Amino acid sequence: MQRLRVRYAKRGRLRFTSHRDFSRAFERALVRARIPMAYSSGFNPHPRISYAGASPTGAASEAEYLEIGLAETVDPARIAADLDDALPEGLDVLEVVAALPGGLADRLEASRWQIDLPLPVDTVTAAVETFLARETVSVERMTKKGLRSFDSRVAVLSLQVIPVDTAYDGGSRLMVVLRHTVPTVRPDDVLTGLRQVHGLDETSAGWVTWLVTRLEQGPLDEATGAIGDPLSG
Repeated sequence: MQRLRVRYAKRGRLRFTSHRDFSRAFERALVRARIPMAYSSGFNPHPRISYAGASPTGAASEAEYLEIGLAETVDPARIAADLDDALPEGLDVLEVVAALPGGLADRLEASRWQIDLPLPVDTVTAAVETFLARETVSVERMTKKGLRSFDSRVAVLSLQVIPVDTAYDGGSRLMVVLRHTVPTVRPDDVLTGLRQVHGLDETSAGWVTWLVTRLEQGPLDEATGAIGDPLSG
């Protein structure tokens, strides 16, 4: 069985695609592209697909990853082209390579996120400075197991504010590097923490209107804070 790793993007309106919706779209694309998939054994065989580090619904991403198993050896470049053609616009295959030894999920240690907010730089900077000065910032989020409280500060490796005029006129851009932890700390958890330390309620104007994009995810260099390519050696 040939194992291939796929990097794909979620863009535009397709950022609202849930993980379940994407998995259905991807499996249909495999059929349309006539990819020679390997299947699991048993009474109800499934195509061998392993998803890793999926972004939350509503977040765009340039760095989503999965692994597939093929029943025969095929040129990865051909698989990339065929899958990209078969997927809807906005779900775009960026790269397909032969899998390295070890698990793909183990190589996804941190993510770099871009968050655009319709708020002035001074407001966001003040909240960021207070947030970073805290040792812990407890937030709550509804999960499949009910309302859960956890520390949103512990996963933040860096948090910077940049003025922008692109997504929002006179707005701010947050550049955030998050370590992958259990439970997972998401960009919206960081925004919740920023609201809390700045003394704003959860529906304060601007803090609930944001555009978030994952730019990178991969192995973390603890010395420099850089995020590497999970598909390379």
